[in-house]
Amino acid sequence: MREYQLGEFEEIVLLTVAILYEDAYGVSIKQEIETRLKRNVSVSALQTALRRLEKKGYLKSSFGEATAIRGGKRKRFFKVTKSGKSALDYTKDIRVQLWSAIPNVTFEYAGV
Repeated sequence: MREYQLGEFEEIVLLTVAILYEDAYGVSIKQEIETRLKRNVSVSALQTALRRLEKKGYLKSSFGEATAIRGGKRKRFFKVTKSGKSALDYTKDIRVQLWSAIPNVTFEYAGV
């Protein structure tokens, strides 16, 4: 199903939003990805992915309350939608099918 295709970074962002659940906002998502994957994430790449996932209907966002710590600015929190969960399930199933289809001898010759 083409409608559920995710790019690698989109998949990582969607999974990270699910991991963070109620605390998924830009900075926390960026930090979680960098900590878990030991990979630098640019703010612009993350914001682009979040907007794209929201446009696809895989994420929804809402603003939290303004806080003095943030100078009165509100955080935009993200949550995975039902379609987002379906996209993740589809992606996981495809990966499992592909891994399961690899003959054992494949890696014997690769020196693994």
